[in-house]
Formats: sequence, structure tokens, C-alpha cells
Amino acid sequence: MKRPTTARIASLLLLVALAAAAWYLKRPKPVEVRVQTVTRGVVEETVANTRAGTVNPCRRARLSPGIGGQISHLNVNKGDRVKAGALLIELWNLDLQAQIALNEAESASAAAGARAACLKAEVSRREADRLLRLRKSGAVSEEAVDKAVTEAEAQQADCDAGRSKARVSSARIQVSRAKLERTRLTAPFGGIVAEINGELNEYVTPSPPGIPTPPVIDLIDDSCFYITAPIDEVDAPRVRLQQPTRITMDAFGKRHFPGHVRRIAPYVLDREKQARTVEVEVGFDDPKSIQGLLAGYSADVEIILDARKEVLRIPTEAVVGDDRVYLLLPDQGILQQRRIDTGISNWDYTEVLSGLAAGDRVVTSVDREGVEDGAPAREEKSDAE
Repeated sequence: MKRPTTARIASLLLLVALAAAAWYLKRPKPVEVRVQTVTRGVVEETVANTRAGTVNPCRRARLSPGIGGQISHLNVNKGDRVKAGALLIELWNLDLQAQIALNEAESASAAAGARAACLKAEVSRREADRLLRLRKSGAVSEEAVDKAVTEAEAQQADCDAGRSKARVSSARIQVSRAKLERTRLTAPFGGIVAEINGELNEYVTPSPPGIPTPPVIDLIDDSCFYITAPIDEVDAPRVRLQQPTRITMDAFGKRHFPGHVRRIAPYVLDREKQARTVEVEVGFDDPKSIQGLLAGYSADVEIILDARKEVLRIPTEAVVGDDRVYLLLPDQGILQQRRIDTGISNWDYTEVLSGLAAGDRVVTSVDREGVEDGAPAREEKSDAE
């Protein structure tokens, strides 16, 4: 009777072993996940530009002469640095210079004529005064006195007319000088010459109304720059003047530059097939510390709306559906889904108000296949390991 019992026990043990082996071979493999420890730190609520912003100079002038003409003097080259008031180009203007010389001569002649007329008026006035005194003593006739007084008044009128003519001649000089000035292009501020569209002896013309043409001189003040960036209309109401910002530029790699909001456009820009945006201008807090900054660089801006220090935080990529995370329980080797209450957030971190504690290990690779509540898991080894 013992033999059959022993055989049955052996068969049962064999079946159990085979079942265990089958379960072991078919068991779900642990999901390798990236995890990060819940810590305390700074969390900032930010908004960013929807499209790449642009570095702009604080002052930029696209200059052309006020009249058309032939370039007779070109005093600058591309890349030259000029001071305010420097003569950049001059059009042919010998005719205007001759006109000014003629007007000056005419003005001098008119002034001399006015002086002569006024001297005659003074002589006539004195003669009329003398006859008036003599008339009281009866030495001269009333007719002679009337004639002398009328002559004095006529001479005074000639004097006044001469002075008026002299003023007109002087005004003609100013008109001619103004015309001459329109043939000269001067720098309205100090800066660097970015572009020149014209050569010696070429003919240039000003832009007709409503028809933009390339400027003869493109002058940039490279001592001051700011950023223009489009902000989505949904985020725009929370943006305020002087809010702190972080500026990044592709030309400077991962460097961050502090700045501030200096202007918010008073209207929404609506472009076809693009989101409606509000243009925001951002100034650099310390522009002198940025070497090699050029107008036209692309730039991205983060506007800091709120900042909280020493709060519980997790990577934003670990949050699923706004209020859930996955924790790795290393003792059990499984994932656990947990609901949390969140505060402010940005692209990097999210504030945790409740549901987690410092030291918890949250999964950041939430989009990996197999990540679900209760799934077996283990921490992914880093390349260093």
C-alpha cells in the first residue's frame, strides 16, 4: 500500500514543479522605468512664446534722401561705425549751392538797399522836424512843411519796404539751404552701418507713398537690444509689465539671460492660418554682459508669472492627466497609481500640494508600454551604471 502513495506524491510534486516552471517562464517581465525622487525646491509658473521671437535693436533707421539724385559722395562702407550727425552720403547739389550763393548775394544787395532807403528816410524826417519848428515862427510856409512831412513819410515807407525785401531775401537763403540739406544723409544716432543700397554716381529716388523700396542706408544702434515675441492670446491677460523673464537664444546654446517685460501690445495680432497672439517686448537686465549679440537672432522667452520656494515638486513629465502619478514600490517591485493635488507648474516641474511625500520615487517614463497600476517594474539602469 505504501508504494502507490509514494508514487502519487511524486507525481503531484512533479506536476507542481512543472506548473511553477511554466508560470516562471510565462510570467510578465518587469517593465524598466525611469524614476525620480520627490524633492523640495523652487517651482515657477511661466508662459512662453508660441513662435520664435526676434532680437531687435532699440534704434534702427532705414534711411534714404528726401529727394532723388545722383550719389556724389559715399562716405561709409558696410560695417562702419559712425557717430550721430556724421555725413553718410551726399547727392549732386552744385546747382543748389549756386542757388544759395545767388540768394546770399541778393540778400546782401537787398540789405544794402534797405540801409540806403532808411538813411534817406532819416534825413527826410530831420528836415521835416526842422521845418515844423520854423513854421511856428512864420519863417516857412505851411505848404513847404506839408511837402517835407509827406516826403519823410514816403521815405520811411521805402525804408520799411527795403527791410521787408531784405527779410524775404534772407528767407530765400533758408529755403535753398533746406533743399541742399535734403541732398545730404546724416546719421540720426551713433551706430553701425548694416546695409548700403547704392554706389557712387548711381541715381537714387525716395520711396513713393505706399510703395516701400530698399533704403539707401540701414543704420543700427547696436548698444541696446530687446526681444519681440508672440504670446498666445489665452496667456496674454496674465502678463504684466516688469515681470521677470528668462531669455534663451540658439546662438548662445543653453545660456539663460535675465530680462523683464517692457511692453505689451494693446491689440491681438490675427494672421491667417496662425494662432492669435499678442506681441510682447522683453528687455535685457544686463545687456552689457552679452558679447556678440546681433540683431535678427532668434530668441525664446519664458515669462515668470509666479514663483514658490521650498515646495514639494516632481518632474512635470511624471504627471498623468493632471492629477495622477505612478510610484515605483521597490520592496514589492510593482507600480502603484496615486492621485495627487497639484499647484503651479511649468515645463520642468509641478508643485505637489498633497498625495506624495519627499523621498517617494515617481515614474517619469509614463508613456512606456506596460506602465500601469500593479504592473511589475524595476528601475532602468543609467548609462553610467
